[in-house]
Amino acid sequence: MTLTAEASVAHLTPDAMARSHRHLCAKALSEFAHERLITPESTGDRWVVAAGHSRYTFKASVLLLEHWVIEESSIERTLDDRPVEVDALALVTELAAVLGLTEDLLPVYLEEVAATLAAGAWKLTHRDLPAADLIHADFQTIERSMTEGHPAFVANNGRVGFDLDDYTTYAPEAADGVALVWLAVRRGVARLSVGSGVTEQSLYDGQLDEVTREQFAETLRSRGLDPADYLYAPVHPWQWRHKLAVTLSSDVAREDIVLLGSGPACHRPQQSIRTFFDDAHPHRHYVKTALSIQNMGFMRGLSPGYMQATPAINDHVARIVAEDSDLAGFGVLRELAAIGYTGDAFQDLPFRTPYKAMFASLWRESPVPRVDPGDQLATMAALLHRDSSGASFASAAIQASGLPADQWVRAYLELYLRPLVHLLLAHDLAFMPHGENIILVLRDHVPVGAYLKDIGEEVVYFGDDDLPEAIERIRIQAPSEIEGLAVLTDIFDGVFRHLAGILHVDGTLDQTRFWEVVGDVLDEHAAAHPTLAAAQDHYDLRRPEFPHSCLNRLQLRNTLQMVDLSDQASSLLFAGTLVNPVGAAGPGALGA
Repeated sequence: MTLTAEASVAHLTPDAMARSHRHLCAKALSEFAHERLITPESTGDRWVVAAGHSRYTFKASVLLLEHWVIEESSIERTLDDRPVEVDALALVTELAAVLGLTEDLLPVYLEEVAATLAAGAWKLTHRDLPAADLIHADFQTIERSMTEGHPAFVANNGRVGFDLDDYTTYAPEAADGVALVWLAVRRGVARLSVGSGVTEQSLYDGQLDEVTREQFAETLRSRGLDPADYLYAPVHPWQWRHKLAVTLSSDVAREDIVLLGSGPACHRPQQSIRTFFDDAHPHRHYVKTALSIQNMGFMRGLSPGYMQATPAINDHVARIVAEDSDLAGFGVLRELAAIGYTGDAFQDLPFRTPYKAMFASLWRESPVPRVDPGDQLATMAALLHRDSSGASFASAAIQASGLPADQWVRAYLELYLRPLVHLLLAHDLAFMPHGENIILVLRDHVPVGAYLKDIGEEVVYFGDDDLPEAIERIRIQAPSEIEGLAVLTDIFDGVFRHLAGILHVDGTLDQTRFWEVVGDVLDEHAAAHPTLAAAQDHYDLRRPEFPHSCLNRLQLRNTLQMVDLSDQASSLLFAGTLVNPVGAAGPGALGA
């Protein structure tokens, strides 16, 4: 939606921005301490961090996995011994040398921090649904109510390239509905790949009504073009205006790309910013588009070459999941069709560049058709969500369920942790299962199902078995101690560290009991699968400690591209080891 000049900055008030600064400072101090970039010193009842001429003092609990839970209201800053306002931009600037931010990257990182602050202020002003109400909300209301972004990254809502109108029109927390732009692309310079059970005809018939398809065909015929010579591709409106119509203007002029028009304004952007849910037709597929903005360490493009194998990769994973009875209740949302434009000059360049990822799209299954009446869909990111008063979604859901907290956590782990551990141990498959990539199914506020998404770009295979040539790219070679991080880092440190902290601080479930339940789920899976003993030893999820892989260190090293997507394992940055809370000493035995 396009707002008036005054309305577009209504969130930029002293109070909202002060609260946003305080929240982001708490997160920065917490995550930088967790990654051992800074070392807070104890003064007895408070902690202190020196940053340039400033000193930050605060109250905090230090939990398992070196998780710092900082009381936002307790943060105090002095500058040359004078009390001053808490300022996240100042904190980053003062810590620049400690964080390793070079002169060329510091301004870029500060821009992402500034945008994250603005998004925080916007959410506080416009998107403040209490957790007690949010647990009863529908799928898309929960999706757009998420306020945190990635739980570990400090600069997680950068969206560099969006202006104010773009933010209110396309940001998931702000958008009312987006009309995707549809383009026709000449078959000779485009690739459409489809998965099992999908044809070009069935894809377009299912995603576009007959009237729209005929309008598209008539647009082409009116220009003397044969519709049979073209494929149809949805693109992000921002991408069309800012990139494709300009950077690919020659391709448009020679009619390799033809503008067909906009669809209805019913697509809601998801947390991942470039993926859309069809609100008017919830059973239709998600649409994921290229979006050449800078956000959280990457340009958010989509490569035509990379997309070509995506449906085949998804078919491979979906087949494994469907045929393994141990994965009941766990499913995948297949990326079942992808299209990419290959006719532009950038595709022939002999090196990697974001310019090769300007024009591609894919279609992903919606979970809506699979859900029983009365069941509720929710992004798993909601389990790490707190409203502006500090109330958490997870604690509210547990209370509303009527179950003891440890039983609720066990139900959740059986549908999330156990399937992913099984896929690793039994099939040597690992994913990127953070909160935004998992859709939970809740019944009476209790998890009863889970769906994994965003598979094609993030699945890896550690095994030695033959793979179809088309999907060989998912195989990676990594040391065994790194392979186990698919659970230890991505799940334990990336998700459970935060969830256990929320439940512990809320008084909902003690952290020691949380990790005991995690250990029980691992042990019960091991007992049920004695034939996987060798895999248990290889991945060693019960090891006493594991390498401390650090996400913010990646972004701070290179704010433009955190990792080499073709060799992610070698791009990782480590800061010693973390004590495993389910390690050999036993769950929780190592204390807080």
